[in-house]
Parts: sequence; structure tokens; C-alpha cells
Amino acid sequence: MIRWRRARLTAAREESPTARTLVFEVPDWPGHLAGQHVDVRLTAPDGYTAQRSYSLATPEGVELTVEGLPDGEVSSYLVDELTVGDEIELRGPVGGWFVWRPAVTTPVLLVAGGSGIVPLMAMIRARRLAGGDTPFHLVYSLREPARRYYAAELDAPDPWLTITWVHTRLAPHRRITKDDLPGPGPDVFVCGPTGFVEAAADLLLDVGHDSARIRTERFGG
Repeated sequence: MIRWRRARLTAAREESPTARTLVFEVPDWPGHLAGQHVDVRLTAPDGYTAQRSYSLATPEGVELTVEGLPDGEVSSYLVDELTVGDEIELRGPVGGWFVWRPAVTTPVLLVAGGSGIVPLMAMIRARRLAGGDTPFHLVYSLREPARRYYAAELDAPDPWLTITWVHTRLAPHRRITKDDLPGPGPDVFVCGPTGFVEAAADLLLDVGHDSARIRTERFGG
């Protein structure tokens, strides 16, 4: 049974101009699968609480990458105010459908929109730890190169990882198209804003992917 735990921030780094990666120490953390998430709860001195869900960015330890939102009462605190040594509350891990397990050796296609890269990066890192020869293909859509998460890792990909970049705010403006997506065969994981996920899922079906092998995780409007 999952429960709330105290989590102490032990390290933080800027991931993009608007995002921050946070590493927490969580006593008695039970471990998790790549693709799972946690609930984060903040409590103000007057007792007011705010809660949001964030994907885990790595299969080892508790690491979150949070995109700061102008009106985000939780994200703005995590990105702009939380300092090393501070504590928050975490509950998890949560989720059992949108996960990749190393025992599954089927090729994998990952489709990320913006900050939807976070749980997919956990899968890439889990694949690296697992070894073997399972091929991964990441299609990563974002506004411009400066907004990439995990740039150092993704700029030097492993031999088993193919990356297709789609930059939506650079000339010529474009979105993911059928030409960016490999044909049916892989297990597919899609994560991003709701509109992106719906459009990507439709394209995947158009190129012949089986809907039963497409797993999606979405957020926002």
C-alpha cells in the first residue's frame, strides 16, 4: 500500500530554461518501474495543501524533472524556491500500465511531446541498465533545441537508441508526421499534452500500429 513519505532534496540542476531536475532522498523507498509517477504534496504554514503528480525520471532513486508553469502553485515552488535540504511529501510509486519492464525484449518506440519526455527517459535509462540488444527509437517533439531535457545524454545516444527530433517553432514550422514514425512492430509509449498525445496516437494508427500496443500518458489541456 502506498503512503506519504518525507522526501529531502539532495541535489538540483537546471534542465532547460524553464525546467529543473530534483533528486530526493526518501527513507524506505520501495523502488519503482520506469514510467511510474509520484504524487507531490506541499503544505503551507496555515494548513493549506496543494498536490500534483510528476513522473519519475530514472529507474534508480527518486528524481523528478519539473516544468515551471506561470500559474502552477506546486511547479513554481519546486522550480523556483525549493533548496537543497528542504523536505516535501511524496506518495508512490503510482501506475502499472504505462511502464517498461526489462524482461520484455520487443522493440520499443517512444513518442514524447515537450515535458512528456520524463517517463520515457526513465525507460531509456532502464534499458541502458538492463543491457541486451532491445532496440529503442525516440521521437521527441519540442519547440526548439534550447528546451531539450537531458541534452547531454541524448546528444550522445547509445547504439541501440535512434532519435528523431521534431522542432515545432523553428523554420519550417512542423509537427510530427507519419514520415517521422516507424511502422508497426514495436511496443509504443506516447507521453505529452492531451492534444499532442491524441494526434500522435492517430498518426500511429494511420501507419498501421495496433491500438492494443500503444500506451499513452497525457497531461494538461
